[in-house]
Amino acid sequence: MLTNEAEGIKFGTTDGVAVAKNGILYFTDASSKYDLHNFALDLFEGRPYGRLMSYDPFTKQTKVIARDLYYANGVEVSPDQDFVIFCETPMMRCMRYYIQGEKEGSIDVFVDRLLGMPDNIRYDGEGHYWIAIPTEHTYAWDLARRYPYSRKIFAFLERHWKRPSVDKNAGAIVVDLEGKLVERYYDPELKYITTGIKIGEHLYLGNLIKSFIIRLNLTQYPAISTKL
Repeated sequence: MLTNEAEGIKFGTTDGVAVAKNGILYFTDASSKYDLHNFALDLFEGRPYGRLMSYDPFTKQTKVIARDLYYANGVEVSPDQDFVIFCETPMMRCMRYYIQGEKEGSIDVFVDRLLGMPDNIRYDGEGHYWIAIPTEHTYAWDLARRYPYSRKIFAFLERHWKRPSVDKNAGAIVVDLEGKLVERYYDPELKYITTGIKIGEHLYLGNLIKSFIIRLNLTQYPAISTKL
C-alpha cells in the first residue's frame, strides 16, 4: 500500500493512474463517497466527489492537485511530460493539468463535448490518445444531466436493480495531441468499454463487467468515413 487517503479523506474509487518519467504517480479518486460497485449512484447524485492527486515515491507524500471533480476518471501523462490529462465522465470531457512550463499548476479543457462518457485515456506513442467510451450520450442520460428529479428516479431504480439499460455504442475515440477528433470505433451492442489502447496494428478494448478483452485488427478493419 502506497497511499489510501489525502487531506484526511479516504479514497472511495481509486481509478486511473499514470507514472511520469520522474517517478511521480498521478491518479484519480473518481468518488470519495461511492465505491466502484455503486458508480452509477455517484453519476445520478450529480455532485463533485472526485479528485486528481499525485504521489511522490521519494517523499511518500500524497498531494491533492484538483478537487470537486465530477467522477474523475482515466489519467495519462503527455509524451513531453508537460501536462497530465484526466477525464470527467458525466461532463463528457477531459481536462489538462500542466506540470511544467509557463502554465504550470493551471488546468484547462483538453477535449470537450465528447460523443459519450469518457473513462480511461491512453497514449499510443504515435501521436494519438485513445479514450474509452463506456456508453454513448443517450436521451436518458441527457435527462439525468438536466433534471435532478430524473436522477432521483434513476437512483431509486439503480438501488433496487430495476433500472433499464440505456447504454449503447461503447468503444473508443481517437484524438490527436491537440484534442481534435480523428477516429471513432464503436458497436451498438457494446456496453461498459473502459479501456482502449492501440498496440501495433491492433486495438485492445477492456470491459468493466465482462471477463474478456476485445482485439480488433485496425489494418483489416480500418475506420471509414461517414461523411456524405
